[in-house]
Amino acid sequence: MTPEGVMAVGQEAIKTILMVAGPMLGLSLIVGLMVSAFQAMTQINEMTLTFLPKIITMFIVLLFMFPWMLQIIIGFMTGVWGQIPEMAQ
Repeated sequence: MTPEGVMAVGQEAIKTILMVAGPMLGLSLIVGLMVSAFQAMTQINEMTLTFLPKIITMFIVLLFMFPWMLQIIIGFMTGVWGQIPEMAQ
């Protein structure tokens, strides 16, 4: 396998990771900022207050987006498995 082939597979893997994790991380960031703003406005300094809304947000996103995420991951793995004969040469 050529170095260009390795780079192509690596780039595709990083794109897949960002596509799958992006929605969960993005919404978790938004919820965290909202909770932090709420804490700043009310002067509540509880460190653990941000965890529960973030976990619930990630669970809800995973619940609704799982079929799409699974489709993206299966597409990537099918492509990688299909390239194995070419990589072996």
